[in-house]
Amino acid sequence: MRAIVCRELSGPSSLRLEELAEARPGPGQLRIRVRACGVNFADSLIIRGQYQKQPPLPFSPGFEVSGEVLELGAGVKGIARGDRVLAMTPSGGYAEQVVADAQRCLRIPDEMSWQHAAAFPVVFGTAHIALWHRARLRAGETLVVHGASGGVGLTAVAIGKQLGATVIATASSPAKLAVAGEHGADHLIDSSRDDVRERIKELTAGRGADVVYDPVGGDLFTASLRSIAFEGRILIIGFAAGSVPQIPANHLLVKNVDVIGVNWPAYVELNPAVMTESFQTLIHWYLDGAIKPHVSATYPLEEACEALDQVVSRKSTGKVVIAID
Repeated sequence: MRAIVCRELSGPSSLRLEELAEARPGPGQLRIRVRACGVNFADSLIIRGQYQKQPPLPFSPGFEVSGEVLELGAGVKGIARGDRVLAMTPSGGYAEQVVADAQRCLRIPDEMSWQHAAAFPVVFGTAHIALWHRARLRAGETLVVHGASGGVGLTAVAIGKQLGATVIATASSPAKLAVAGEHGADHLIDSSRDDVRERIKELTAGRGADVVYDPVGGDLFTASLRSIAFEGRILIIGFAAGSVPQIPANHLLVKNVDVIGVNWPAYVELNPAVMTESFQTLIHWYLDGAIKPHVSATYPLEEACEALDQVVSRKSTGKVVIAID
């Protein structure tokens, strides 16, 4: 089988398309014929040795795939050979085949395309658990979504609207803001030109945001902290800006603010019931037409580096997907 392989932690330049032997599934695992793989910012971190959990070298990046089950390991129940599944993988998705733990796999309906399924787990799973479970976003509240045209940001806009919130989207250009508006954002803030703190205050009549969804960090986190409402919640999703904010505790005290970390993959092992309930809700919404992945670009396996560059350089909106024939 062919796979994109990382043999040294030096970034995209280390990735090579190689021919590898097929892996066999162990107990509780599946071997999957990969049809599509989602591309994520975290892929660029893991190939530089900067991700929180590093696989041993050599490895293939790729956290989310869709495809058909080719082989079952011992003890697997509820999934059969030939089933269409999506899978959350610690690594290995940039390949024609991958072995995944059965507990990290979910059967998908025939109505869901391979590309939609591969674009689904990380962004929709993260946004839904963050807003529904961690922030407990309520109908009528105001939600600010930073980086609202990216993969996790755009899904947060859609899920915020589905949960009944008023959504304020920030992004770094009018074109990106237009995408957020098309996906339901009520108000738009150009973070490259506007004073984000003041605009949030204006749009909320001085009250501030109830919930902030922040995959960016940096200066936007500071603006969020200074424009959060009393008993507001700030969700830490990631640090695409490159700098990790340092939080002055007195700001949290004055407004009774919650700053909440969201490590979505941890739910697979530490609280799988929450992830199961979340995916059941999301699949139901998908089949009802309430949510839909926005796949802005698709690349073949041979162009995986170009696909990753689209995400890292923030040239893409929504999701970038690798399609494997």
